[in-house]
Amino acid sequence: MSSFKARDIISLRDMTTQDLWTVVTTAGEVKAGMHRGCLLDKTIASLFFEPSTRTRLSFESAVVKSGGSVFGFADPGSSSQKKGESFADSIRTVTGYCDAMVIRHPVEGAARLASEVASVPVINAGDGANQHPTQTFLDLFTIYEEFGRLENLKIGIMGDLKYGRTVHSLTHAMSLFDAEMVFISPPSLKMPSNILSDLREKGVSFRTADTPEDASDMNLDVLYVTRIQKERFGDPLEYKNVAHGYRITRDTISALGEQVRIMHPLPRVDEIAEEVDSTPNAIYFTQAHNGVPTRQALLGLVTGGIN
Repeated sequence: MSSFKARDIISLRDMTTQDLWTVVTTAGEVKAGMHRGCLLDKTIASLFFEPSTRTRLSFESAVVKSGGSVFGFADPGSSSQKKGESFADSIRTVTGYCDAMVIRHPVEGAARLASEVASVPVINAGDGANQHPTQTFLDLFTIYEEFGRLENLKIGIMGDLKYGRTVHSLTHAMSLFDAEMVFISPPSLKMPSNILSDLREKGVSFRTADTPEDASDMNLDVLYVTRIQKERFGDPLEYKNVAHGYRITRDTISALGEQVRIMHPLPRVDEIAEEVDSTPNAIYFTQAHNGVPTRQALLGLVTGGIN
């Protein structure tokens, strides 16, 4: 665990399988009541250059629950970048006010740049369509809680696979645990070819499908659903052509089998019918709530409060 102290958390590709296990097991310890006060006397900067509800609030809740203090902004218009200050200068300034910083930014690579100029650990809370590592940590923790393992699971990933940073990170993580995967999306939103090539090189089993029902023969353990992200489209017509094309209902669950668990990073629009919420298959709100102990664990590890 000591290897996490002062460490930047930018991409899942920087992490080993053991690193992922460390975060998952530590999150379990935190949820069980261990490591109370792991952020005492620690100050965390929360810099959200892009809108967020769950990620920002769960990070802030994690800090407060662990005895730390948090400051920052949720609107880039309230920062000095509106006055023309460079992103790098903003980070250089804030690094002197905190023990770690959490950053969400619409530009790919922004978190990596921040880590290169900051003197405190930087945690990537999402950068463009690139990576969202802390979402993946809580996803892994939720899956582990549900199944008691991460190895050799059958995972369906559905929705916006082209722009969805959440699914890019999750795909890489599950490839480390020998998952069998199926990617379900409209043709224009398929998983990027570089990610598929990486899976082939690793010998990871995967296939593509047009609808979730096409994967009914797999006996999926998890169907991970994502919304079609309007904000990632430069062309409104392109968005209109693919929006609202996929919807999970009770009939979908019946087709996939009662063993399947439905996950979603949220927010949802209409891709999961509300009738699914009351089924034992729906674990997406548990998933969202698991963001707090997972982020408590991560912040404790990088600041040295947990070792």
